[in-house]
Amino acid sequence: MELISGIPEKYAKATESGDLLFFPSTTTLHQENGVEFEIRLCPALEKKPNLPPPHFDSYEDCEKAEGTKPDPFAPPHNANLLIGELKDEDESEDYVVLFNKYSVVPHHILLVTKEFHSQTAPLLPSDLVQTYKLLLAARDAGRKFFAFYNCGTLSGASQPHKHLQLLPIDPDGPPVERLARKAKLEVPERPFALSTLPYANHIRRLPSSLSSSTPSTELSHILSAAFMSLLDLAISTIRHDPNYPIGPPSYNVILTLEHMHVIPRRGETYTLHETGEELSVNALGFAGTLLVKSERELEAVRKESIGSILRGVGLESVHDLQVNEDVREAGDHADEAKTS
Repeated sequence: MELISGIPEKYAKATESGDLLFFPSTTTLHQENGVEFEIRLCPALEKKPNLPPPHFDSYEDCEKAEGTKPDPFAPPHNANLLIGELKDEDESEDYVVLFNKYSVVPHHILLVTKEFHSQTAPLLPSDLVQTYKLLLAARDAGRKFFAFYNCGTLSGASQPHKHLQLLPIDPDGPPVERLARKAKLEVPERPFALSTLPYANHIRRLPSSLSSSTPSTELSHILSAAFMSLLDLAISTIRHDPNYPIGPPSYNVILTLEHMHVIPRRGETYTLHETGEELSVNALGFAGTLLVKSERELEAVRKESIGSILRGVGLESVHDLQVNEDVREAGDHADEAKTS
């Protein structure tokens, strides 16, 4: 896609015009649970107001809600933030690709539904296909991105209009992906979990044959099947938690060319014991990067342990129980087949 190759020039133009605001940050590496986490310190975040994330089911609700800003993803779009438009022909769904107006990482882009869809809705086949095609286009352009989606009121989402986010990464990133890549699977098509992580996580390894030459219908089938299998496990995990908050399930999705991750959520923020401050966590935290706004907060995160923070906003893993349930179910089906 020419859309990807044009990002550097358009990014420079957007920053020069002042339409895109870049906030510098520094990164500290922190080894834990087999993952080399990144703690990104961005002092400009201290000036960001702590507003509750809005979540609405329709654009009309978004417009009527008091104290909320207009939908920043609604047309007309700022010409300097607009990278391009995409159309999923199979599903007749239209998208726009925008720069993140407030950027901590250069070339942070968003895939946004042209019509209003809620950020509480699950990913559709067209969402997955267009996101994956962007990742492929980046690879073909000699770059590497990964994508993530914050779904639901407890996921760390900050806008009600459905959007996925894509960030450039090092060739072997993001951090949690390095751990997933090392996992040895007896059945590559089955979901798996990283048992060294202290929170529930569900992962599916994608076929190595997926490429830009894969027909869209086949790509849609593979990605949708992977997502639905992981979403089923995430919802099953939530159902095993008797104290899960009332309301629709929240979860984070991480997508690379190699894996899809779904992490169920039970909390949007974590209260740091040392400072009493609330740390907002979205999919980036589970990908391996936490954002902090001060040296004080950075030290508090290191002392608290990132594992404790992610477990605090995530759920306890019941993967072994789920595997045993699958085995019993398979056995029941086998018995039914014998008696039929």
